[in-house]
Amino acid sequence: MLRDVSSCNTYNYGDALYWDGRYIQEAGCGSFDWYQRYSALRPFLRHYVPTSSRALMVGCGNAMMSEDMVKDGYEEIVNVDISTVAIDMMKRKYEHVPQMKYLQMDVRDMSFFPDESFDAVIDKGTLDSLMCGTNAPICAAQMLGEVSRLLKNGGVYMLITYGDPKARMPHLSRPVFNWKIELHIIPRPGFQKPGAPPSNLKSCLEPIPLTEKGLLPADYVMEDPDSHFIYICRKIDESVELSNKSADRLTADLL
Repeated sequence: MLRDVSSCNTYNYGDALYWDGRYIQEAGCGSFDWYQRYSALRPFLRHYVPTSSRALMVGCGNAMMSEDMVKDGYEEIVNVDISTVAIDMMKRKYEHVPQMKYLQMDVRDMSFFPDESFDAVIDKGTLDSLMCGTNAPICAAQMLGEVSRLLKNGGVYMLITYGDPKARMPHLSRPVFNWKIELHIIPRPGFQKPGAPPSNLKSCLEPIPLTEKGLLPADYVMEDPDSHFIYICRKIDESVELSNKSADRLTADLL
């Protein structure tokens, strides 16, 4: 579980000073959505996250994602980011939108929120940022521990990332998180293989069958080698799981 250097450069994406400087420098450039826009992610969100959910957007930056979700009927989105510059800018922009709140916060310590505060946590590149910084495995564990703590039983952590299962599953599949994980893969925006028809959305919505070790099958070929991976991590309700196991044991004893 080393630092993920597959898509990193010399910047420390886990550093607040880096992001403050970047948002100041790019203040006149408008909003920016990492990886995918809401239009591409909407089918996954609609499938896994009801519009009535209380959602947490980690590493919100100055993206349009939350605004697009509210326009589509989502009722409450709390947005956090390590950059004070970004949060101040977004607070001013959306001060008259009650469905959206903005708070400056480090995702490695979100103790401001009580346990089980959210139905869903959405992460579009924030874990990737930490994986490019110093002490990457420790930072990733801190963030994911907080995400797990904040999710209600049955809640969903949706991670959109460049990290394939070999790079991300060692972090996501730790037993302490108690997550049931599904994987989807979608091509980067605008990608179309030469001579091939556009990607089939229905096929993208089908979870990828993983091996027992949580990896892609050896014969699996990605249409786009730079695809984005969508991990759906559902927090298992331990009381329900224990009840089901007890019922299974009782049935086995009766048989």
